[in-house]
Amino acid sequence: MAIDKSKYKPRVIDKTIIEFLATFGAVCIEGPKWCGKTWTSSYHSNSEFLIADPAYNFRNKELATISVATTLEGKTPRLIDEWQEVPQIWDAVRYEVDKRALKGQFILTGSSTPKRKGLLHSGAGRIGKLRMHTMSLHESGNSTGVVSLEELCNGNITPNMTGKVDIQNLAEYIVRGGWPGNMDTSVKNIALLPESYINAILDDDTQRIDDKKYDITKMKLLLRSLARNESTTATNARLANDIKEIDDESIDSDTISTYLDVFSRMFLLDNQPPFSTNIRSPIRVKQSEKRHFCDPSLACALLGITPKKLIGDLNAFGFLFEALCVRDLKIYAESFGALLYHYQDYSNREIDAVIEMPNGKWCAFEIRLGANKIDKAAKSLLNVCSKIVEGGGIAPSVMCVICGLTNAAYKRDDGAYVVPITALKN
Repeated sequence: MAIDKSKYKPRVIDKTIIEFLATFGAVCIEGPKWCGKTWTSSYHSNSEFLIADPAYNFRNKELATISVATTLEGKTPRLIDEWQEVPQIWDAVRYEVDKRALKGQFILTGSSTPKRKGLLHSGAGRIGKLRMHTMSLHESGNSTGVVSLEELCNGNITPNMTGKVDIQNLAEYIVRGGWPGNMDTSVKNIALLPESYINAILDDDTQRIDDKKYDITKMKLLLRSLARNESTTATNARLANDIKEIDDESIDSDTISTYLDVFSRMFLLDNQPPFSTNIRSPIRVKQSEKRHFCDPSLACALLGITPKKLIGDLNAFGFLFEALCVRDLKIYAESFGALLYHYQDYSNREIDAVIEMPNGKWCAFEIRLGANKIDKAAKSLLNVCSKIVEGGGIAPSVMCVICGLTNAAYKRDDGAYVVPITALKN
């Protein structure tokens, strides 16, 4: 591949990759296909072996299968792309790292996770794992980055006029997604790449991941149900009922669980786990994950949503805008060692996003598309957080409303911050 490094577009994960290379013998960068793993890994490597290179009838894959040692020879860090195509590479890398006793020897990339069968060692302590995402708005150049999420979470924000935001632009960012290959595509064609992604996953990847032939039709029905339930805590039973009610088809619970596992191992899904234990409150909280695709554009592709249709359905726009914001918040938070959750208790009090800092402090975020919803969102935050404190829990260090259609970043009189998603960075 040998990229022209002068043309490389920086990614948020770059700093973490450098830190991991200085800490581990090898780094494994996982994430969805087409999110930029190979390009980024090539930027950080000095030689490479591309397993999925179709040249000479996939000669590299055949060569790696015959002689794994061949894949390890080259200047370090050495990139081995799509290692899961030849799973024995994992143990070979782990062994070589032990033998060399040096840091930063290999960068592995993978767009799916094989089951443990055939892998002798987890790689713990030798191979550091990183999850890569599609591009955030700041990475794609659609956020000014005048507000740092890390600084915000530490209570440091300078009031700032951040510029006008157009609802048409927000709709386009959602339908286009954060795919590097889609950044320069005309608005007319931005839905084509996410649609092709879904087709590639169903027609090829899902049929190879376990060497089984899965029912593509039923898989697509489940994906469409997940799209209809984007940014919700829908249970597996709810997904089954949704498919029955809308598509008039039946999928049993075991099949749904199997397919969800396949989608997760292909990094197609990126659910938001529940936040509870670190609040240290006796308030009963729900332990359901909030469902998300790895990129909101996939939900649009599955439901045939265009920017025009999105603007015409503000309810759907709200859910997909939340998905966009959650994607970006996760990317930014992970860059400084923080984790992203959501909160929901049995009194139906919710917090759209919770960021837990490395020092144990936590920050509460509500996400709203329109500026006319900011007051209500801030009041909701204050109410939920006060109930948590009344129940013996710890108050958040920061409360913030992430908004789509607002042109300023500031702190309200009630103590809650307001920040446009198009002004945020890591």
